[in-house]
Amino acid sequence: MEAAVGQWVLLAYRMPREPSSPRIAVWRKIDRIGAARLGDGLVALPADARTREQFDWLAEEVTEGGGTASVWLASPASAEQERQIAGGMRAARAAEHQAVIQEAAAARDVDPARALRRLRGELHRITRRDFFPPPEREAARVAVESLAASATERERA
Repeated sequence: MEAAVGQWVLLAYRMPREPSSPRIAVWRKIDRIGAARLGDGLVALPADARTREQFDWLAEEVTEGGGTASVWLASPASAEQERQIAGGMRAARAAEHQAVIQEAAAARDVDPARALRRLRGELHRITRRDFFPPPEREAARVAVESLAASATERERA
């Protein structure tokens, strides 16, 4: 017997090629909220009030940009399909967390105080779209805390 699958909110949309700026703005917002791309014009997020609202707003923006959009609630047909979608989302966030870890390490020897605020903000943004946290999430948090300690040490010296 297969494990139960969860509910997802999907945004199905289509936008005209020209002008390109509304289409690019929608793509960037889709990336910023961390949605899984299931196909051309079809993205998904685990369903909750916040993700539903985000897709409702995006659907409105698509329509204002001359396109068509609809928001759906659905469940994958199998737990394996859900694991694949979640795995792709987890891998994307892992790469983002890894970039924070690398930037924190590089900033430690240069100017930790300057990088600290930016990296804290970046970590917060990643965490907001981190629906399936990878192990790198904790490592990134520790790297930013370590950078904060370095900045404090430099200020005291």
